[in-house]
Amino acid sequence: MQNTPHTPSPETSKQLPELFQLLQPHLKALDAFLETQISEFEPEIRDHVAYSMDTGGKRIRPSLIFFSGWNSEGEIDPNLVKLAAVVETVHLATLVHDDIMDEADIRRNRATVAKKYNNATAVLLGDALFSHAVYLATQFPTTEVCRDIAISMRQVCTGEIMQTMQRGDPNLDMETYFRVIDLKTAELFRVACHLGARLAGFEDDYVKAAGAFGRHLGIAYQIYDDMTDLFSSEEKIGKTLGTDIATGKPTMPLILMRDRLPENEAKALRDTLAGNIEADVPYWLEKLREMGIFEEVRQAIFDEIHKGRNAIRPFQNNPSAAHLHTISELLWNQVAAL
Repeated sequence: MQNTPHTPSPETSKQLPELFQLLQPHLKALDAFLETQISEFEPEIRDHVAYSMDTGGKRIRPSLIFFSGWNSEGEIDPNLVKLAAVVETVHLATLVHDDIMDEADIRRNRATVAKKYNNATAVLLGDALFSHAVYLATQFPTTEVCRDIAISMRQVCTGEIMQTMQRGDPNLDMETYFRVIDLKTAELFRVACHLGARLAGFEDDYVKAAGAFGRHLGIAYQIYDDMTDLFSSEEKIGKTLGTDIATGKPTMPLILMRDRLPENEAKALRDTLAGNIEADVPYWLEKLREMGIFEEVRQAIFDEIHKGRNAIRPFQNNPSAAHLHTISELLWNQVAAL
């Protein structure tokens, strides 16, 4: 791994507020488009759809679409707005299903769809959202959009299935961990950047590079998300720390610690992840810090961000590539601030 300084780039950080200001009209256009889609559903489930399509999310994937297809004038492209709606709808469907599997009651400070209605309704609503995303994807002049979105949906579901089957597996290896996050998280980041650049009419080399950037950023984002469960504060993330330990979800920090512990402690951690013994979360959190796992995981995130930046480096004269590089600074700064 590279020896990367943990200091945000001051020059790029100054550009972030300006960049997000430029993005606001595009996100407002997306919200307006999503609002029009509610009436496309059958009357009996429109209230359910409206509840799931809230505007409280981070809109990371739509932002990547808009930046990947950015033109020099920064004009709003209706095709990119529709593509952003497709990808965001897929993402919302996965959240509805995730909350069922995780038995979560709260998301974004309100009841989950499953909690508000019931699990059976939430399953079918997620399916309806998936179906509508594919319907929207058929409305582009090229079949590439529908094909890529369908494949991405399948891969995301595959990643979620793998993660569900591996929950409580104390012997999960790092290769499998990366495979899961590549499928369940990085794939939507990749397809957002790939199709955003494609619909903007950029050359094939840049379309491929943008996709690679999105994939590495998605991997970095998921590692960061897993990291906050163990190294952040409950005030920052709004939930109890160490839930991955308690629920038997092996993530990068836990895999690294497991493989470096003395045999007796490694066995205790395996038994904890397998659910054979009650999780002593404070003990394992302290052990993670003692062993210096934090710095290694943080470095792994920086390395993925570097790989993404290197993919688009040859295209820095393209305003799209410049904006993508800047947006990666947001995650960099969040990691550096932990």
